[in-house]
Amino acid sequence: MFGFGVLKGMLVTIQNFFASYFSKDHLTTVQYPEERLSAKERYRNFPFLVYDQAPEDPRCVACDICAKECPPKCITIVRDSDAEGKPLKRPKSFDIDYSICMNCGICEEVCPFDAIFMDHEFELAEYGRFEDLMYHKDRLLKPNDHFKKIRPTDATRIDAKLAAKTQKPAPPVGN
Repeated sequence: MFGFGVLKGMLVTIQNFFASYFSKDHLTTVQYPEERLSAKERYRNFPFLVYDQAPEDPRCVACDICAKECPPKCITIVRDSDAEGKPLKRPKSFDIDYSICMNCGICEEVCPFDAIFMDHEFELAEYGRFEDLMYHKDRLLKPNDHFKKIRPTDATRIDAKLAAKTQKPAPPVGN
């Protein structure tokens, strides 16, 4: 019958309208600065780097996979080297241009070292249009405790995996 779908849609709208006066579950508006919705655990916004003990020793080994896979190419990584010029397994500079980042989360998915994750912070107003939205390594680094706070399920899984890697297997018992 023509118009039956519209009638069903209007019925749902009317039910939600009247239910919003009696139950907070049906409210769709939040008074933003005073009230905030809690972010879901897998919510993704802008990426950040994780370090375990010290900011000078992040999990990132500058493998450049995230920069290669980033669709808008907003990640720039330069590998650190020692005095002799031998490359080290840490980034000398790690920059993300948040003015270009499209929050896709591909950098998090492709990182084999669990070093880059998506943060819950979304209020990133800056005065400068481009230079202030270029986040360098010192602004991107956050402790593992921050990661545990925003994503506890993933953090416990990853910490257990890293702990299992660092434990040396027991030597085999010979006959």
